[in-house]
Amino acid sequence: MGDPATKSDAPFEVVPTGAAVGAEIRGLDVRTLDDATFLALRQEWLTHKVLLFRGQSMSDDDLVAFAKRFGPLDLAPASATDNVGSQEKSRPDIWIISNVVEDGKPIGALGSDEAEWHTDMSYVDEPPMASVLYSLEIPPSGGDTSFANMVTALEALPDDLRAKIEGRVANHDSSYTSVGELRVGAEPVTDVTKAPGARHPIIRTHPESGEKALYLGRRSNGWIVDMDGAENETLLDALWAHCADPRFSWSHQWRKGDLLIWDNRSLNHKREAFDPMSRRVMHRCQIKGDMPR
Repeated sequence: MGDPATKSDAPFEVVPTGAAVGAEIRGLDVRTLDDATFLALRQEWLTHKVLLFRGQSMSDDDLVAFAKRFGPLDLAPASATDNVGSQEKSRPDIWIISNVVEDGKPIGALGSDEAEWHTDMSYVDEPPMASVLYSLEIPPSGGDTSFANMVTALEALPDDLRAKIEGRVANHDSSYTSVGELRVGAEPVTDVTKAPGARHPIIRTHPESGEKALYLGRRSNGWIVDMDGAENETLLDALWAHCADPRFSWSHQWRKGDLLIWDNRSLNHKREAFDPMSRRVMHRCQIKGDMPR
């Protein structure tokens, strides 16, 4: 996998994916992190933006403890808990991502459809800085997760497009999920200029690395504030087409026991559809962030 391992004094091996983003961390059980190892690991995360740990064996308590090393956790959004059983509701710090239905009720959220390119929960004022996702059950094929480096996408953006977004703010619609489902209590969007959600700079600065990145949220119902309809649609189409270039991305094929942590401040991600008759069960934590600037 990827480029040769990088040398480090830390008690683990770092194997970059060889793509625009991502690295695998080998030789580490994340349940046994001491402070020095965690600090080294966190620096690798800031460098590579998404880290993969294979073959982990984690309880929900282990997952929460690992995620909390990076910062306080967000509670799972209502769309992930309104339709699931009472047992899942008792762990508001874990969002179950699953297509499984038991006793006529889904045990989690987001089903088996494709999830479009997006940044997690960018529709709130202070989106999570990071997401941690752990795989418990994986379908035989499909459901891969891809990540796009929005720092390199911005660096490669043509000058004419960059000039059109410098200093601009976009509204991030809160009405729909990344798989296109209308959220509980939301109304269908018929006018993007009136869509609910949060407004963030299209070019944001990473609060730790200082890197600048495109921050677009998702394409559906996107609106660049104070831009008329036709110009808005043309510009967003051009930006999203640019960001979809494979040179900015890396795709992960899941195995049971995989753990990923990614930086929502500098990445977009998407999920492939998979056979709805196959079981896929993932547990996710989200780490609190701040207001994009």
